[in-house]
Amino acid sequence: MKHVVQIPFDNTYRQLAESLYAPQMPTPVAKPGLIRVNTALAEMLAIDPEQLSSEEGVAVLAGNKIPDGAEPIATVYAGHQFGNWNPQLGDGRAILLGEVVGKDGCRYDVQLKGAGTTPFSRMGDGRSPLGPVLREYIVSEAMAALGVPTTRSLAAVTTGEKVIREKVLPGAILTRVARSH
Repeated sequence: MKHVVQIPFDNTYRQLAESLYAPQMPTPVAKPGLIRVNTALAEMLAIDPEQLSSEEGVAVLAGNKIPDGAEPIATVYAGHQFGNWNPQLGDGRAILLGEVVGKDGCRYDVQLKGAGTTPFSRMGDGRSPLGPVLREYIVSEAMAALGVPTTRSLAAVTTGEKVIREKVLPGAILTRVARSH
């Protein structure tokens, strides 16, 4: 049975000033593989976890396929970096697919972390190694279970590609969810 991934996007970011984001498609990966889907979180977001676990779902989680209703962007923001004010930072390796309204009535961002370069990547490769993806998945879910407001982890996938840091590491992408505006 073919699964068609349906994510109930309800996007508002593109109604904001264009100076706050840049349209950005994820960079496809060679061989995506599912690590885990957070079933309870998917259900709370009205997303079928079986669809996310399907071949098409893994392609969506890896950025190889864009689901209907998604409006991929990289957001831009300002802040301090290395002790100095920087008027333009931004998502260097995270691409916001869009927003969904959960069953709790709250709005959530759905973002692919490690999905490729953006206009804000500077010298980075836009990718994420497997180790940090697994750590963020585990730690964010542990914090949420303790009642600490945090981002949540909807899914993690491998990319089938290598990421070069201090050494060569396997690549991965985290689908991160956070309360939105």
